[in-house]
Amino acid sequence: MTVPKDIPEKWFPVVLSLKRKKQKGLNGAISKKRRTEEERRVRANDREYNEKFQYASNCIMTSKYNIITFLPVNLFEQFQEVANTYFLFLLILQLIPQISSLSWFTTIVPLALVLSITAVKDATDDYFRHKSDNQVNNRQSQVLIHGSLQNEKWMNVRVGDIIKLENNQFVAADLLLLSSSEPHGLCYIETAELDGESNMKVRQSVSVTSELGDPNNLASFNGEVVCEPPNNKLDRFCGTLYWRDKKYTLTNQNMLLRGCVLRNTEGCYGPDTKLMQNSGRTKFKRTSIDRLMNTLVLWIFGFLVCMGVILAVGNAVWEREVGSLFQSYLPWDHPVDNFLFSAFLSFWSYVIILNTVVPISLYVSVEVIRLGHSYFINWDQQMFCSQCNTAAEARTTTLNEELGQVEYIFSDKTGTLTQNIMSFNKCSINGQTYGEVTDPLGPQQKRLDFTPFNHLADPGFCFYDDTLLESVKVGDLHTHEFFRLLSLCHTVMSEEKSEGELVYKAQSPDEGALVTAARNFGFVFRSRTPGTITTTEMGRTVTYTLLAILDFNNIRKRMSVIVRNPEGRIRLYCKGADTVLLERLHPCNHELMNITSDHLNEYGSDGLRTLALAYRDLSEEEWEAWSESHRCADKATDYREDRLAAAYEQIEQDMMLLGATAIEDKLQEGVPETIAVLSLANIKIWVLTGDKQETAVNIGYSCKMLTDDMTEVFIVGGHTVQSVRQELRRARERMIELSQSRDGGKEEGMEAWGEACFMGNGFRERQGGDGTGGGGGGGGKQLQCPPPLPPPPPNLMDNISGEFALVINGHSLAHALEADMEMEFVSTACACKAVICCRVTPLQKAQVVELIKKHKKAVTLAIGDGANDVSMIKSAHIGVGISGQEGIQAVLASDYSFSQFRFLQRLLLVHGRWSYLRMCRFLCYFFYKNFAFTMVHFWFGFFCGFSAQTVYDQYFITLYNIVYTSLPVLAMGIFDQDVPDQRSLEYPKLYEPGQLNLLFNKREFFICIAQGIYTSVVLFFVPYAILSDATQSTGEPLADYQTFAVTTATALVIVVSVQIALDTGFWTLFNHVFVWGSVGSYFTIMFALHSQTLFRIFPNQFHFVGSAQSMLLQPIVWLTIALATAICIVPVLAFRFLKLDLKPQLSDTVRYTQLVRQKKRKPVGRSVGGAWHSAGSVSEGRLGARGSSRRSGYAFAHQEGFGELITSGKNMRLSSLALATFASRHSSSWIDTLRRKKHSHAHTPPSASGECSPAPSCVSGSVPPLSTSSSVLGGSQDTPIEEDTGTAPAQNTQTVPTSSTQTPPISAAASETVAPQAPAQATSASNLTYTAVKSHGGDSPGGWTFTLGNVQEALFGWRGITARTTASNSPGSPSVAKETSKIE
Repeated sequence: MTVPKDIPEKWFPVVLSLKRKKQKGLNGAISKKRRTEEERRVRANDREYNEKFQYASNCIMTSKYNIITFLPVNLFEQFQEVANTYFLFLLILQLIPQISSLSWFTTIVPLALVLSITAVKDATDDYFRHKSDNQVNNRQSQVLIHGSLQNEKWMNVRVGDIIKLENNQFVAADLLLLSSSEPHGLCYIETAELDGESNMKVRQSVSVTSELGDPNNLASFNGEVVCEPPNNKLDRFCGTLYWRDKKYTLTNQNMLLRGCVLRNTEGCYGPDTKLMQNSGRTKFKRTSIDRLMNTLVLWIFGFLVCMGVILAVGNAVWEREVGSLFQSYLPWDHPVDNFLFSAFLSFWSYVIILNTVVPISLYVSVEVIRLGHSYFINWDQQMFCSQCNTAAEARTTTLNEELGQVEYIFSDKTGTLTQNIMSFNKCSINGQTYGEVTDPLGPQQKRLDFTPFNHLADPGFCFYDDTLLESVKVGDLHTHEFFRLLSLCHTVMSEEKSEGELVYKAQSPDEGALVTAARNFGFVFRSRTPGTITTTEMGRTVTYTLLAILDFNNIRKRMSVIVRNPEGRIRLYCKGADTVLLERLHPCNHELMNITSDHLNEYGSDGLRTLALAYRDLSEEEWEAWSESHRCADKATDYREDRLAAAYEQIEQDMMLLGATAIEDKLQEGVPETIAVLSLANIKIWVLTGDKQETAVNIGYSCKMLTDDMTEVFIVGGHTVQSVRQELRRARERMIELSQSRDGGKEEGMEAWGEACFMGNGFRERQGGDGTGGGGGGGGKQLQCPPPLPPPPPNLMDNISGEFALVINGHSLAHALEADMEMEFVSTACACKAVICCRVTPLQKAQVVELIKKHKKAVTLAIGDGANDVSMIKSAHIGVGISGQEGIQAVLASDYSFSQFRFLQRLLLVHGRWSYLRMCRFLCYFFYKNFAFTMVHFWFGFFCGFSAQTVYDQYFITLYNIVYTSLPVLAMGIFDQDVPDQRSLEYPKLYEPGQLNLLFNKREFFICIAQGIYTSVVLFFVPYAILSDATQSTGEPLADYQTFAVTTATALVIVVSVQIALDTGFWTLFNHVFVWGSVGSYFTIMFALHSQTLFRIFPNQFHFVGSAQSMLLQPIVWLTIALATAICIVPVLAFRFLKLDLKPQLSDTVRYTQLVRQKKRKPVGRSVGGAWHSAGSVSEGRLGARGSSRRSGYAFAHQEGFGELITSGKNMRLSSLALATFASRHSSSWIDTLRRKKHSHAHTPPSASGECSPAPSCVSGSVPPLSTSSSVLGGSQDTPIEEDTGTAPAQNTQTVPTSSTQTPPISAAASETVAPQAPAQATSASNLTYTAVKSHGGDSPGGWTFTLGNVQEALFGWRGITARTTASNSPGSPSVAKETSKIE
């Protein structure tokens, strides 16, 4: 039965408050107060009674300020910053005339500017919060007051009010559902805003109030609700309704929570709710650069104090030895009576003068730059998904540069790597498998057309095996029973918009796919009532009596229905995970179970989500007896869930096996290519999924996380702490053993530690066993806890060569996360290139992320799409949300969001790398220019009697940081780039300097400081030496204070402007305008400040009248400026040329190759992303079956079923590959050396976080074993192993012929190389050495060029550009693929 199209007018809820204000006027004893703190009491239609509890109003307020509080509160918040407080302190000092040699405005102007910019930003943000609050608070709702409906704003709704909401409205408060327009008080809601799930859910009213549909009846309703206090548990509610001397239990099924959306019914809204309880503050995340900046600023404070002390001591000495001689005509000021007090005041005076060494505008400049980077992410058209009309969004502006430093990515699988769109792919019925493609090399099979056979078929359903359809047509009993089960055993709700046009609403995509499959094969689910299910079977309408639903949950991993067919026969239908269902079969199913298990293994190896199906016939007596026990368990007030589970377990026994289903969750577009590129950037990817091990492993192979070129894949599946420890240690020993054999020898330290491990684990005494601990802690020697191992040598795991992967199950992970096992797990997992954690809970996901953050000095990124990924996203340094099929909860908790996993490589390799590069260059230049500016005062102190006299005009001091040098460095920080975005994607190894934090660290900081001090020395002593004896053309001396000040200031502005021009790698119009405009503005403002006009108006403020006009007419002044500029800049140029010539960075080489290409030909725009379209077949299907790891993965995507609600006697109705063959073999280079140095100094046990030199794959095509630590499961024998060419991505791709396996077409890349004369040969895997060859001309910079193979290895991490031959290791005929190189 379907729902009528016309929705009735009414249903009414009562508003409940989950938060109460402070009880100021509440009468009663203390015991009563304590009691009311443990519960909430609400009486319907009685505002006077409810108001005495002072419950919170329904007005929400997410804003921080109002007109009155904005200024004081915002200033208070801003002065929480140490830098702002420091400058406020300086301003107070400058108001003391005895110690201030600068006017107060030199500090207050920059400080006011910084505070104003931040205040405007905060006010803008808060304005939008106010706007959003007002929009919500002013929405209209219909409230039942004195028997009639009246329009009230949401903020005026009070606790206890009965309100009416209409279809598609948001539920604006936590409500108790009283009555609905639907029969039996049902309503349908979407909870995507709460739990991220976009499927529809059902709520129902208490039976006693479900008929109160008339306003007159509701106006007389005076029931009282006693409920639990406020909490953030979305899935639970405990309360009691007292009405007419009876009490009724209230559960979460009776509640509508704020944030839900009403669908297909009439709906409701209230105050501080569970949504607000769950929207608690996200963890404040700071980048590593932020933390370093805070440390450096403290160091600068200390340096400033040291300089002040030195100059104060100098002042004391000078005043005692020299100043005393001038006391007669140059006495001390009034408060000063001795040289010590003079030194004390001099210290504070120099603190004021030298304060510019601490950059006041640093933090606001950083925020402006980050804001610009965030807009670039939001505006990136290449990260815009036209399919779902979703753009990338930077939801935070504080983490952009950390995107360029990520070393670990933690990813969900379903909906993140896959599309979360399920399709019925294969099935096994009575030992016969269907859906297999018999001849992959033969002609493409046609898609079945179900329309002639079944007019109710879904036109979107796709299936190719016609033998299954023929089996249905000929009336095979097992096949009919198979699809009958799929059409009956579910909680799907059906809506029939018109005759034959069915729309299914399912809790999970899996259920929808199975019911749709049954529909197409002739068993059509039409509708349901509380006690019946109506289907159309082979054109005949059949109505089954629904006796019971044994609902699904994550513990049972199965669901069942008990139905009575029209003939009166009672049958139980069950579907669930094979691990729990096969053990409940009747013993007579043994042979069929073995055959079906093989099919399940095959489906699991294809990465399919599987379910086993079974049934059981029940006699009338069995049903009556069980029904009674079920009824008692259902009505139990204590341990109800446990009692129901026991009842379910009782009847779900001795079932008959029907078969199994296999559902495909297709990979998203571009996932294999993205993972391959990120792996080349030395980013380690961990998949944390709730799926079974086999499904996750095979998805890992499909998306190229796991490859057949890997040295070995370890599986940890122990059930005890001891077994898990043994398996982890055995994996490490195996890594060391394989690494030693590959390297051709053993290091002494590694050999000794490996021997200790071997003896300590007692493996020599083991007589077999699988290392899983058997029955748990038995007395065998091999099960005893091994003694602690000696600490491994430094860099032991870092120096491991080879590519390894680790797969660990949820029960093993629980042991691995224990305190005494953390290091075992971390040291093993971090030595692997890829890690897959199966069967993990949301809490375990967060624990794994926290574990890596705790033990590894690495930046982590978590990416997911569902509510179960929120904890992981919040725990990681950077959280990324996928706006997919599971709502927006993950997006709301994330720092960045987009709609496709493939956009992650552009976010990291382009935007992240650029942001890190720009921020580092900005900080280096910022500290340099401030030290060059400030230290001149320090040197001048030794020549002015330490009198705290400034070198520059006070207006120059004020404007230097906010006008003359602010915009150029901002332009560089926002727009600069070393290589274009296409090259960043082509050469992933360019990402590694950010991971190693090479561009800005303490060493780079001291280099910048040293350069700034050197510049200050030149800028002071060169003009001082020249001008001291210089004369004008008229013969008058130039050695006056004003001339020296203007000369030094002019030279400073020119030097820092030339320096930023040298530092800028990418020039835009803004860079030109800001750099040269700043120089022009300096001269313009200087001439204006030194003019006669301002002097006449303010004679006491402008003391440099006419200095600029007279000084700049002297040639010697310009020669002095030119000489100082040359002395400052020439050493920098020389150093950079030598560095570029002798030790170029990867980005330098990339730029050089780009210049060579531009000379040879016109540039052709391309990117790695362009290959996605040509490799679309990779994302459309699977990459073929493998012989390894044959298990099945069960397919249930939801948490809890609708079964209890369906059988409660209420109506369940509804109304209307270009990069797929990347071998990911990194070269050893100078980057690797630095990486090993980094980890050698880390105080953590050995790991492979820095390992980026995996051994090359074997040309022979040997397949790595997929081992369970001690035993080895056979590797793939079906997929050909191809030796990668190691070439750069090319402009064009060609299809590589494949063997008879199911491997899809693979795009082979032709290389683009550096020099046409370079030899096309493969390089070794040894450390990268740049072979210097003297060039007698040509294009190479500095007269040197590089051997092509070395350059290629450095840029790509690949080797070899010659033609390659690909040999298959399968018994079939080998496939041969050749790639030609283009030497340009």
